[in-house]
Amino acid sequence: MAAVRRVRDLARAALPRSVGERLPAAPPQEVTELLHDKRFQRAVAQAAEEQGRVEEEVWAEVKGYLHEMSAAHDERASQGWARMGEWFLRAYDVLVDEDQMQQLRKVDREHSLALAFSHRSYLDGMVIPNALMARRFSPTYTFGGANLNLPVIGSFASRTGLIFIRRSTQEIPVYRLALRSYIRQMVVNKRNLAWSIEGGRTRTGKLRPPVHGILKYLTDTVQADGAGDPFGQDAPDVQVVPVSVVYDQLHEVSLMTEEARGANKTPEDWRWLVRFARLQRNRLGRAYLTVGEPFSLRERMDELAAEGVTGHQAVERVALDISHRLNRATPVTTTAIVSLALLGADRALTVDEVLETVEPLATYIDARQWPVAGAADLRDRSTIRRALAELTQSGVLTAYDRGTEPIWKIGDDQHLVAAFYRNTVIHILVERAIGELALLTVSELEPGADLPAGGELQVGWEEAKRMRDLLKFEFFFPSRAGFEDDLRTELRLLVGEGVTEMTPVRARELLVTARPHLAHLVLRPFLDAYLVVADRLADRGDGPVDEKDLLADSLAVGQQWVLQRRVASEESISLELFRTALALARHKGLLEAGDGVGSAREAFAAELRDTLRRVNIIGEIAGDTVTVGHPEPEPREQEERV
Repeated sequence: MAAVRRVRDLARAALPRSVGERLPAAPPQEVTELLHDKRFQRAVAQAAEEQGRVEEEVWAEVKGYLHEMSAAHDERASQGWARMGEWFLRAYDVLVDEDQMQQLRKVDREHSLALAFSHRSYLDGMVIPNALMARRFSPTYTFGGANLNLPVIGSFASRTGLIFIRRSTQEIPVYRLALRSYIRQMVVNKRNLAWSIEGGRTRTGKLRPPVHGILKYLTDTVQADGAGDPFGQDAPDVQVVPVSVVYDQLHEVSLMTEEARGANKTPEDWRWLVRFARLQRNRLGRAYLTVGEPFSLRERMDELAAEGVTGHQAVERVALDISHRLNRATPVTTTAIVSLALLGADRALTVDEVLETVEPLATYIDARQWPVAGAADLRDRSTIRRALAELTQSGVLTAYDRGTEPIWKIGDDQHLVAAFYRNTVIHILVERAIGELALLTVSELEPGADLPAGGELQVGWEEAKRMRDLLKFEFFFPSRAGFEDDLRTELRLLVGEGVTEMTPVRARELLVTARPHLAHLVLRPFLDAYLVVADRLADRGDGPVDEKDLLADSLAVGQQWVLQRRVASEESISLELFRTALALARHKGLLEAGDGVGSAREAFAAELRDTLRRVNIIGEIAGDTVTVGHPEPEPREQEERV
């Protein structure tokens, strides 16, 4: 009841006395300006004509949508929202990079900011506005799903700059016109806008594929030149700012992992909000807000146009630019590194064994100059021990201290939770992991084998590109040229110089002496999940595929494989990973029935089995003792290959 009273009191304190109104009597500035704008009036009339409808009817619809989505910044409500945000965030100390904020404030003085943030928690919508408000930024208007527009609290939030929008608008052209126009007017008025580039919260910890809706409206705004634009005025510009928010731990992760195992999503209502508020009573460490490199949206669109990239392809490219910058800005947390170590071992470890795994990772992170959250020393014993204690307190790990020394392991049914934390850092390790598989492929070449132009080194590049294509629905990769540059950087870290040639013997030496080994830690969970789906798909021969039935079958068989140790970890049995595998299979044309598709499905499963065979070899080189049931070479054959 205390949580209920607290939410209610904070809302009442901030709302005006006439609570029945959703907005102040006078509509927000942007709505008033739009309703009196002759160009907007012509756009509405044109929409009515195109739809064969009465103009007054379309006007009534437009006004209703504008009223529904419009937001204001009432000082009293904003202060109350900030207090509520602090209360909801009481589980965390929020750390902000003040140097980044100081630089961003200079941009804020001259430009409208489009803050594209990563979305790991409902708390993101409180962390970001509170941080900006405390540092005297221009007011920020944040887009949120209409599902969060709860009675009373929604009215409160709309007075603090929260814009509630519908998720599915394909069949509502008038709504899209209203939203596009509203966003344009906000940019014309130099408002700061914030939205999740992922569209919704990640269920795995890593960035989801970007959603293009808001970004499409922003690109329309900055490209308008008066010729094809219904408003016919000079285009304003915005500075796109990637904003990353990452947490040591999150209370809501356990609910998301239940959904990944097939549970229904809990609907957002007042009871949900109270439960969510109660969860925040327990301390969970720190939240970290970091800012990526801003860029002019108009200039970026002009660059793409000069390359011949326009329309939807240009929007996709910008969305990928934002995602790359978000990943680059996301710091490495101690929680993520400890989770990586324990998930990779999948057995109990002492603190010394955790440190032994983390030390080469820390060296690699330093060499690649990736930021570390809170400037933590990942080699420091007390830092690692504190992370182990915090993960044990929250139930992610279990500890046993009745023997000669304490040991820690992933708790029962907690593998997906630990994987969520590990995945916040996984993007910095993927290319290194792929590089290891490329080296192993070269090392397995038989004497006298036919080689492409470019020799053994080209064989390695082709393997890396194959892995890039295999995982392209899972991770954000740079262009093919950029990807090859990154792999050359990885090889330089291994060799200490530029790489112009490679032999099987040299590849073998590099692979055996490399530290850290990452392929088994980073790639195996995803490839195991893909293989479950590929196996179930191949079982259907040339026949049709019901995607819902295939996912259910994959969950059931995947659990069997866990019990048989045919997959390395329970984290691979996840609907989120299975859906990505399904997207890859769809891209390969494997979901449509037809003659010969059964053979293609079998080949897909065989490709994954062979890839996992090589991933497991790297695990053995690293000293990983996890044994899984994928077909393996005989011991003597393994010894000869590596």
